[in-house]
Amino acid sequence: MQAVVPATLQVTSTPAALVLQAIRVGAPITRDTIAADTGLSPATINRQIVALADLGFVTERRDLVHHGGIGRPKNPLTLDRDGLCVAGMHIGARRTLLALADLGGRTLYSHAVRTPDGPPDAAVDELCAQLRTLADRFSGRRLLWGGVAIGGRVDTATGVVDHPVLGWRKVGLGERLAQTLGVPVSVCEHVQAMAAAELLLGSPRSTDESGLFFYARETTGMAVTVNGRVVVPARGAGTIAHVRVDAPVLGPGPETLQGVIGVAAATRAAERLGVSPDASCIADERAAILGEVVAGFRDAFNPDTVIVAGDAFAAHPQGLAPVQAAFDAASCAGWPLELTPSRFGHGVQESAAIVVALSVIYADPIGAMA
Repeated sequence: MQAVVPATLQVTSTPAALVLQAIRVGAPITRDTIAADTGLSPATINRQIVALADLGFVTERRDLVHHGGIGRPKNPLTLDRDGLCVAGMHIGARRTLLALADLGGRTLYSHAVRTPDGPPDAAVDELCAQLRTLADRFSGRRLLWGGVAIGGRVDTATGVVDHPVLGWRKVGLGERLAQTLGVPVSVCEHVQAMAAAELLLGSPRSTDESGLFFYARETTGMAVTVNGRVVVPARGAGTIAHVRVDAPVLGPGPETLQGVIGVAAATRAAERLGVSPDASCIADERAAILGEVVAGFRDAFNPDTVIVAGDAFAAHPQGLAPVQAAFDAASCAGWPLELTPSRFGHGVQESAAIVVALSVIYADPIGAMA
C-alpha cells in the first residue's frame, strides 16, 4: 500500500470516473442514461460497471425496476452508500474538524476538537488517534481513504507539512495518519481543497470556466481553478495574507489583510474605539476591504467566476451585499461579476476534509483501489 498519495483536485474524464460520477449525481440511473450523459459506448459502460461493482462501489437495484414499460426491464444503478466510508480532517490554528463521509460525499458524522498545543509530533498523534476513534464508531463500513486539509505549506507527495502558526515544521502528517488508519492518505493545502470541493462534491460546476476562490476567517487564502482543475503550484500554495490594505478603523492605518479580518482584529478595534466588536463601523470597513482585495485579483486574473467562503465574508449584518458593493466600486474590468458564496456555507471546512479523502477515488476509482 502506498501510504501517501497526492490529492487529485480536478474533474477527470477516465471512463470509470465518468461512470462513477454519473451514478453519484444521477442515481438511481440506468445504463442508457449513463450513455446519454457521458457519451461512452454501452460496452465501455458495462465494463466500468462490472469493475465498480466488484469494488463494492455501485450496485444494481432490481427493486427499483419499473415493470410497466415495454421491453426488457433496465436495472437502475446506485452507489453503495451503506458499506463504505472515508475519513478526513481540517486542521485549523485553533480547532480541528473531524469528519466521516460515504462514497457520495455525504457527511455521516463530524465534530470539532481543539487543535492540540505542545510538541508537533504529539499533537499530530493525538489528532490521528481521534480520527481513528471516529472511524471505529462506524466499524460496519469499510474505510477506503483518509484526507487532511491544512494551512501552511504541504508537500503533497510525502504528506509532510509546515504550519508556522502552529509551530510545525517538517511534520510527517501523512505517514502518521496512514499508519493510524491503515489506508492510503492524501494531504492538501486547505484553501485549494475548499476550491476542489466546489468542483467535485454535489452537482459538479462547469469545467469550461476559470475561477478564483477566496477564503477569509481567522486566516485568508486564494485558489485558482482552470477547466475543472485546481491549480497546485509545484512549490506549494501562495499567500494573500500580506496584501496591504488601508484600515483606519481596524488598523488604524495601513495594515495587512491577515491583520484585519479575524475576531481578534475586531476586538482590538472595538476596545480602542469604545464600541461593540460588531459595530457598523467595524463591519463596514471589513466588508469594504474584502471587496476591494477580491476586486484587485479579479482584475488581474479576469476569471469567469469568483467564489467566496468563510465567516469574514458573511460577518456583515447585510450579508455579502456590502462586499459586493465594494467589489463593484473597486473593479476596473468593465463588466459586472456577481460574487458567488460557497455552496457549503459554514460547512466549507468539512467539505475540504471530505474532498481530499475522496478526490483520488473520484479521479480514478479503479486505479485508486489497485
